[in-house]
Amino acid sequence: MATTPKKAKPRTPQQRMASRRQRLRAQGLRPVQHWVPDLRDPKVLADIRRQVKLMAKHPENDAIDDWIESVYDWDSWK
Repeated sequence: MATTPKKAKPRTPQQRMASRRQRLRAQGLRPVQHWVPDLRDPKVLADIRRQVKLMAKHPENDAIDDWIESVYDWDSWK
């Protein structure tokens, strides 16, 4: 009489993530966490707009733009 193999107990999300991290580390990778501005937050958007307005008033904008134009390699975009 044949018996059916027992099913493995389902792994928890923590166990699956630990296995994934272990596989990635075995490939020579390491985890890095990045924090970026939350553009869904109205306060963050308001602060970005405030900073952009300040940057637009910078007295050296024309000189900075001229410098960028002179050093940028436009041919690399063709």
